[in-house]
Amino acid sequence: MSDFDLVLRGNVVLADRVIADGHVAVRDGRIARVGGGDAPAARRTEDFHGSWIIPGVIDGQVHSGSQAGQEGLGMASRAAAAGGVTVMVDMPYDEPEPIVNRTLFEHKRAQVQNDAHVDVALYATIARQDGLDAIAGLIEAGVCGFKFSTFEANPTRFPRITDDVLFEAFRRIAPSGLLCGVHNQDQEMTRVNIARAVAAGDTGWDAFGRAHTPLIEDLATARIYEIGAATGARAHAVHVSTSRGFEISAMYRRAGHHASIETCVQYLMLNEEEHVRRFGARAKHYPPIRPRAEVDRLWTHVARGACDFVSSDHVAWGLERKGDPNIFANSSGGPGLETLLPALWTGCAERGLAPTTAVKLLCEGPARAFCLADKGRLAVGADADIVVLQPGRFPYDPSTSLSAVRWSSFEDRLFTVRVAATYLRGTLAWDGRRICNDAGSGRFIAPSPAAFSPPGPSGTQPTLT
Repeated sequence: MSDFDLVLRGNVVLADRVIADGHVAVRDGRIARVGGGDAPAARRTEDFHGSWIIPGVIDGQVHSGSQAGQEGLGMASRAAAAGGVTVMVDMPYDEPEPIVNRTLFEHKRAQVQNDAHVDVALYATIARQDGLDAIAGLIEAGVCGFKFSTFEANPTRFPRITDDVLFEAFRRIAPSGLLCGVHNQDQEMTRVNIARAVAAGDTGWDAFGRAHTPLIEDLATARIYEIGAATGARAHAVHVSTSRGFEISAMYRRAGHHASIETCVQYLMLNEEEHVRRFGARAKHYPPIRPRAEVDRLWTHVARGACDFVSSDHVAWGLERKGDPNIFANSSGGPGLETLLPALWTGCAERGLAPTTAVKLLCEGPARAFCLADKGRLAVGADADIVVLQPGRFPYDPSTSLSAVRWSSFEDRLFTVRVAATYLRGTLAWDGRRICNDAGSGRFIAPSPAAFSPPGPSGTQPTLT
């Protein structure tokens, strides 16, 4: 009788190497063996010869609850499974109330247990006024990090946290070892630039990028890291779109501070000249999609290992929020759970980067950032979250999406892989055509802060132990 429940055969991609014609064996929902050569016997064996076998993806920036009654954790998690995402790290800016206290957090945690098809970790935030005292209870409840903003998109759901309150929040969070993620946008410069553009009638498809200059982002990025340096907290810029942002992060890392950095796949795979011109408000994100030259510079930072992880910033706005001729009147963001993995994999291939780069940025990196010790790796004892990628030529068709919307800025983009199978703890969740597990198969997962080790004086990043 076999010792293993499942064996998958294929080209196994780890963070540091590729095992050609390798295998991954699963027992009781966990990885039991990874290797090359002859595969062991198992109760079930799947031969994916010629395909890639990678760890389940962790999407570190998902907004499933931003549209009341439209998507939610259940539907978003179906799209996640179809995209090879086995952990959604969900943002706290839910409608109508953001997750600012333990009661709201526990309610959302119950939704995960009832509705999710993949595992979910949860960010929390704080109320703009009198919110600091909720931090301790949220940490105890199992948040994976805290999200703040230096810009006020909405006074209740997405408020600006002023620097004095942000400093105190970082100070209180620092001993926990949890991530302090911040939306990096200078409020005063943003509002002045938009008012000037609107007054001049400059509201076309290209006005958003010109109003939201790199300096608006870079000033806020520096502020985040300086507050982190002053408090000892793990300061994290959540969606860096500029080369200068990476330079600022590197400066603080070299000084020994906990300065981590994330970009989103759209800033690596879309550009202003081609995609914003074509899609208009559908390609409106914050920060804006940058010109092609800036995209190229971002890839140089990715290639040298300076990026902690890449996320989707998924939000399923309907096209009714993307159709105003005044670019400033449209919502920012778009769907991305199903395109994160194939898009970044394709980008790495096009830039001559090894498949291990994608695994570092989509699996190992976010697992480290959120202290998810059992996720993001194909290693003995880790959860058997596994994705099979079929190589080929696959134009993306958003009409087949499992998300709440059927549009995408990646429409017709030719991807070099498709998700052929997604396994959650060794159980098939997506077979390449349909969802195979039930709502509630996903679990709420809390961080293991003891797994976090701070960067050394050289600025090397933390490791999971």
